[in-house]
Amino acid sequence: MSEDKKEEKKVTPDSEESAAPKEEATAKKPEKKSRKQSKAAKQVEELTAKVTELNGKVDAITDQYIRAKAEIANIQKRNEKEQASLLKYDGQNLAKDILPVIDNLERALSIEVTDENGKQLKKGIQMVYDHMTKALQDNHVVEIDSIDKPFDPHIHQAVQTKPVEDGQKPDQVVQVLQKGYMLKDRVLRPAMVVVSQ
Repeated sequence: MSEDKKEEKKVTPDSEESAAPKEEATAKKPEKKSRKQSKAAKQVEELTAKVTELNGKVDAITDQYIRAKAEIANIQKRNEKEQASLLKYDGQNLAKDILPVIDNLERALSIEVTDENGKQLKKGIQMVYDHMTKALQDNHVVEIDSIDKPFDPHIHQAVQTKPVEDGQKPDQVVQVLQKGYMLKDRVLRPAMVVVSQ
């Protein structure tokens, strides 16, 4: 009999009810896990999207920074070139303004004088002329050598032509009407010349 009671205990309705909640509990645990996993996956997706968005913003800012840095470098280079050009051609306007004075001094020196006062005056003009030309040379302003040179439209201005004579070549400077001057490699004033044709 004791064995029958044991078997009955096993099959009693109470024991069936206690077994059902255990099954439900085990079924609820995987459901909770899948909810947590889906919630975690959703958070991972959101964070990944946010990271992608932030990376895009960082790339855009980096690009702007690189462009701004390159622009600043270009501005600095342009400024350095302008300053170098200003230094190289410093005094260009002053030299241009002095050239007519040199022309007038040369005209005064070309006049023939016979009396003593005229000779003294011419000597004084010669001294002024010499000082002016030395000051121009010291500041890299030089006369363009033109006579008997081939005509160059960059440094010469042809104002008249003459037929070719003995010993001359075509397109050669045969006479200088007004001297030309250069400051280093820049033409301050082209020479006015007569060219053989």
